[in-house]
Amino acid sequence: MKKTKKAETKTEKDTLNIMIFADHKSKLLYDYYDPERMKDIDLIISCGDLPQEYLSFFVTLCNVPLLYVKGNHDTRYEEYPPEGCICIENDIFVYKGVRILGLGGSMQYIPGAKNQYTEWQMSRRVRRLSFKLWRHKGFDILVTHAPASGFNDLPDLPHQGFTAFRTLLEKYEPKFFFHGHVHANYNRHFKRKDTYGKTTVINAYEFYVVEYPLK
Repeated sequence: MKKTKKAETKTEKDTLNIMIFADHKSKLLYDYYDPERMKDIDLIISCGDLPQEYLSFFVTLCNVPLLYVKGNHDTRYEEYPPEGCICIENDIFVYKGVRILGLGGSMQYIPGAKNQYTEWQMSRRVRRLSFKLWRHKGFDILVTHAPASGFNDLPDLPHQGFTAFRTLLEKYEPKFFFHGHVHANYNRHFKRKDTYGKTTVINAYEFYVVEYPLK
C-alpha cells in the first residue's frame, strides 16, 4: 500500500511586522547589525531626519520595502535620494492591502526653507490628496515627520504639530499614526505610544516595531 504524502499548506501571516524609525541612528541596529534581529520584519518606514545612506543600508541588507517621508533636515534628499527606497510624500502607497499615506516636513520656522510648511500650506497638501483619498476609500496608516497639533507636540514653533493631521485622524480614523520630530530627550514627558480616538499614535524616534493586524 502506497503512503500518500500530505500536502504542505503555507499559512498566511496574520500580522505585518513594520519597523519604524526617525531622527536618531540606532547603534543597536546599525553599528551592531544582526540579520537575526531583522529577519521577521516585513516592511520598514522612515519618518524622517535620517541620512540617505542609513536608509539605503537597511533596504539593501533587509531585502524588504523601505518607505519614507522627509524630515525638516532632509534637505539633500531631492538631490541625493535614498537608493532603493520609496518616497511616499503626498501619496498613498498600498502594501499587502494596507493603505499608507505620507506627509513629511515640519512647521515652518525659517521662511522659505525646504521641508517646512505653514499650517495653511500643509492643509493645502491635504486638500490636493482628495482624489487619492476618495479612490482608496481612506487610508490605514498616516506617516508624517511632525506630530499632530496639541498631541505629542511641543510649544516652540519648530516642534508644533499640524491641525491638518488631527483633521485627517478624525475624519478617516486610521489604525495607526507614525511620526517623529519630537526626540526622547526633549522633555521628560516623552510618549512612545498613545491613542487618539480609534488611532494608535507612535513616535518613531530611533526605532520601534509595530505588529499590524492583517485579518
